[in-house]
Amino acid sequence: MTGDKRPTAEPPTEEPAAESPGAPPAASPADSPDPALTRIRALPSWLLNRASARGRRLVAEAFGEDGMRMQHHAVLSAVADLEPVAQAELGRTTGFDPKDMVGILNDLQARELVTRAPDPADRRKNAINLTPAGRRRLARLARLGDEANEALLAALSPAERELFLALLTRVVEDDD
Repeated sequence: MTGDKRPTAEPPTEEPAAESPGAPPAASPADSPDPALTRIRALPSWLLNRASARGRRLVAEAFGEDGMRMQHHAVLSAVADLEPVAQAELGRTTGFDPKDMVGILNDLQARELVTRAPDPADRRKNAINLTPAGRRRLARLARLGDEANEALLAALSPAERELFLALLTRVVEDDD
């Protein structure tokens, strides 16, 4: 060591990023009465959760007006795609717990929307099929779901919706 005394440098200060034209000025923590919450509310995960909760609420309300729940729609859709389908396979496909699946199928069968009978190929299994009334109800639920999703995205132009859905799809597929 030579004994040179070097001046201590002050830590570099970060310059604020240039604002995009037309973008509102960024709020500084000092400007906000609750800066931590403001930061959280701007996070993509927070916004996606809020949008998801709003979407689920809109769809649930629409289905509720028809006396149905989102689980009913999911199971009717899966049965339509897979029928005849074993009850256990239906549970695996939809991700519903087997006990929950029994309750959902009981509801749907009581409304005469599905049939549940022993599978002719394996009597230990129940085969699930849609009834004609189940097909009509599924079509009605699809329309109600479309209307609810239309309300969810009403603030976006058609081009924005297309871009939004494409970006969401990329985010979701990145996790697959």
